[in-house]
Amino acid sequence: MLFRSFAATLFFAASAAAASAADWRSRSIYQVVTDRFATTNGLASPCDPSARKYCGGTWQGLINRLDYIQNMGFDAVWISPISANVEEETAYGDAYHGQAYWTRDLNTLNPKFGTPGDLKALSSALHDRNMYLMVDVVVNHYAAPPTNISEKIPQSFDFTSLAPFASANDFHPQCFITDASNQTEVEQCWLGDASLPLLDIDTENPTNFEMLRSWIADLVLEYNIDGLRISAARYIRQSFWRDFTGASGVFAMGEILSDNISYTSDYTQVLDAVLDYPTWFTLVEAFSGAKGNFDSLMRTVLESQEKYASGLCMTGSFVENYDQPRFPSFTKDESLIKNAITWPFIHDGIPIVYYGQEQGFQGGAAPSNHESLWPSDYHVYQKPLVQQITDLNAVRKLAINSKQNFLTTQMTFVPQSNDNAIAISKPPLLALLTNAGNSSTATWTIPGNAGLFLKGQTLIDVLTCQSYNVDPVTGSLTVESRYGLPQVILPARYLDSKGSLCPGAAQNSARRVTINHLSVSSVAILVGLIATIHSFI
Repeated sequence: MLFRSFAATLFFAASAAAASAADWRSRSIYQVVTDRFATTNGLASPCDPSARKYCGGTWQGLINRLDYIQNMGFDAVWISPISANVEEETAYGDAYHGQAYWTRDLNTLNPKFGTPGDLKALSSALHDRNMYLMVDVVVNHYAAPPTNISEKIPQSFDFTSLAPFASANDFHPQCFITDASNQTEVEQCWLGDASLPLLDIDTENPTNFEMLRSWIADLVLEYNIDGLRISAARYIRQSFWRDFTGASGVFAMGEILSDNISYTSDYTQVLDAVLDYPTWFTLVEAFSGAKGNFDSLMRTVLESQEKYASGLCMTGSFVENYDQPRFPSFTKDESLIKNAITWPFIHDGIPIVYYGQEQGFQGGAAPSNHESLWPSDYHVYQKPLVQQITDLNAVRKLAINSKQNFLTTQMTFVPQSNDNAIAISKPPLLALLTNAGNSSTATWTIPGNAGLFLKGQTLIDVLTCQSYNVDPVTGSLTVESRYGLPQVILPARYLDSKGSLCPGAAQNSARRVTINHLSVSSVAILVGLIATIHSFI
């Protein structure tokens, strides 16, 4: 890909239609590791994650399986970085993915994933379905095996194998990060280790800075990309990001791997969105067992809502991703897994599901969580998590269309007396979650003064289609769930009898409304008849 003048690039990028942060807010993202999602020919090639080898997934394979993703209700796909990686085998295997991305040449696509035409075809196929394309990008570092395997620093490298940054002067002097609390060290020193150093690009260099801005603008325009997920964003100074993402002209969500809310909040001032890592840490702890702490989870949410530039509304909410162990590696209790999976869909931010999560994959830390998806044969029937995620996507879209400002109204918590129960209100939805486990019964009480529902109103849990009636006198609601399962409740009137969510419940609701209308009419006729009789007396 040739660099053109930055001014010209900005002109063309501004001319193209771009998905804004507001556009992305209503989306639901399915994240794939390109090499592990689907092969071009559909063959189930052997894939041992522990071997750290390429397994054959491609962009064309992804195109062939878009029905699988879209039918679950997702309308955006986040793919792995597309630039060429280190080609030789490293001390940590092939560069199919890596715990840190191993870029060698920004301007060349990774041939293992396909051709430029294949990537353009993927973008086009997604847009034909009204789906967005999110590309993972890495601008903090390159990777290069040292030419002298030694612990002695600095090591030597063949810079001529890298592009467009092909000189030692293009990178910060070699030093490895040893103190994550030292921000200068975080931004100036290197990730990786002596076996596979990650060469830290000197982004303060004006020439390098302009090259990176021009590159991202060209990339977005060339492949009609709708959004960026920015890897390792905390390792580059904050002032870099506003200009860089501005050059792209599209939505950008940064990875700030930290449990510190104040630290993370600083990046919400310069990026459209961040991954909601602070909540993730407390979320995993809260739902890993009955001793999980819901108070800590709620405090994290409330503090983040207060400190982030747009509250939690511009964050990516997730339970799993390629960097972290899959949630079923923490617990095998299916009810806990279902409760945790529900969280991103009633969260203020954008829900993100990591491929294989819907199939119940149980891989631990990387590379175990980089399984190939094809052994599942992409089955959806009799797959409870597939059905749950499909229902959650559907009810979130219904809530978005409810004219209750779902996307901009912050989630709140209704206090519960039971430590194992948490109630989250995000009108018109009420999520009732528990970490009691599958051998327990959970109970929630929503008092009438919470003001969530009308007295006597009929409600439906869309995950089971169970109906409830709000107390006609007190306006309170008591819900019990056997086997510790989650519930997502909303007024029955929002359901469509022709929709995918509890159509039978919607029909019954409509029938009740009709009967009520007839009853009112009958009373009116009776009153009129009595008045007529009295007029003749």
